[in-house]
Amino acid sequence: MAMDESLKSELQKAGVFVTSIEQLYNWGRKNSIWPLQFGLACCAIEMIATACARYDMARFGAEVFRPSPRQADLMIVAGTVTKKMAPQVVRLFNQMPEPKYVIAMGACAISGGPFKEGYNVLKGIDRYIPVDVHIPGCPPRPEALLHALITLQKQIEQDHLTGKRKLRAYDREQKAEWLVPAYGEHDLEPPRNPEVWKPEPQVRPEAK
Repeated sequence: MAMDESLKSELQKAGVFVTSIEQLYNWGRKNSIWPLQFGLACCAIEMIATACARYDMARFGAEVFRPSPRQADLMIVAGTVTKKMAPQVVRLFNQMPEPKYVIAMGACAISGGPFKEGYNVLKGIDRYIPVDVHIPGCPPRPEALLHALITLQKQIEQDHLTGKRKLRAYDREQKAEWLVPAYGEHDLEPPRNPEVWKPEPQVRPEAK
């Protein structure tokens, strides 16, 4: 049952705050995000700068970069994902506890960037793991990463513990681990995770 907003406002003036378990849970998670401490290429330098004194990522509750995936709930894919590195990134993601989130930082992590046509570069990490926030740029500035963090926090505020829109961690029908690609003779096998990457079919225009 929803509480009257005017009554809630009057109670807050008296120092009494009324909320739900779900809102309290989401408030705690959004203000204590622990990113995984790793970087792949030049975007990682911008990520490091975001955590330093000038930009101070700690102001938003995300200052604890964890060296172990088992202690982190945010993966910032900062830089070029080569096909040699892609299985390791997915394996690290699988080792992170739920609920967990992914930020794809920079053009390379989103689509392969300037190396898109190269045979050895993955054309976006979202081919294998679900991405929550994309940051365009080559490389994006620290302000862009802060904006992505705030955007992610707004998403966490809307998470549900029950119902059709409940978190993946609380849905028993969801898989506990994501597909880790293997090194094939000519490419990664499979070339994408069909549960994550579902490209739109290409329709060629009819010849006149």
